[in-house]
Amino acid sequence: MSETDAWIEETYKDVFDEEIRGLERRCAHDPSCSIADLQGILDALYISEGNDQEGRGQRGDAIMAARIAAYEQFIGEMKKNKP
Repeated sequence: MSETDAWIEETYKDVFDEEIRGLERRCAHDPSCSIADLQGILDALYISEGNDQEGRGQRGDAIMAARIAAYEQFIGEMKKNKP
């Protein structure tokens, strides 16, 4: 990755980490938070990702990709750790 594109990777990492922290806090403080709830948000993010008619640009695309990846990872972990 070139020097000029490093900010995209940094943006992605920052948003991903922030989203994971938010999901962890939400599940810790809201016992009713379920996989189905989070899957519904992820489904809405997929729709938003596809609704890019005017263009988000590189930063917006990195943010959207990071949010989706965080939800996918978090939901996968919840399913794996589900009793």
